[in-house]
Amino acid sequence: MQLANKTAFITGGNSGIGLATARLFIAEGARVAITGRNQVTLDTAAAVLGPNVLALRADTTDAAAMKAAVGKAAQWLDGLDIVFANAGISGATPIGGTTETVFDTILRTNLTGVFLTVQATAPHLRAAASVVLVGSVHAEFGMVSKAAYAASKAGIRAMTRVLASELAPLGVR
Repeated sequence: MQLANKTAFITGGNSGIGLATARLFIAEGARVAITGRNQVTLDTAAAVLGPNVLALRADTTDAAAMKAAVGKAAQWLDGLDIVFANAGISGATPIGGTTETVFDTILRTNLTGVFLTVQATAPHLRAAASVVLVGSVHAEFGMVSKAAYAASKAGIRAMTRVLASELAPLGVR
């Protein structure tokens, strides 16, 4: 078991890539805290994942909610070895057919939410911890009607380099 005695905090762990990652981490021996905005899917995920998971309702775009969720998770897990910043949304944002609100919501969820996650988890990271930010091939390809999503994922790529520089002196990769 590659993650025996390790702990992980996964945003968007109630579905998709986040849920699959939580499943794998637990199968490899980790204890995991997951977050999501939907209580029903969180409850379902928790039932599927079993006793080594703590499911917390939190929106990554809400700094206070993230700080509170991370605090509960860090206490339950007794520190963090892995942060998997995964929560994100997509949506069509075609030129001439996109409101500022839709565009901003995608950027805030996918980019600002990742930053707020790392900021909230940083004080709880153990030495040699790993922080994983989930990007997308959309950062490289010019897919029609995906301007906000692509911009958010390209932003994650750039932000990864900055955060790696800030966290490296702490022994975090």
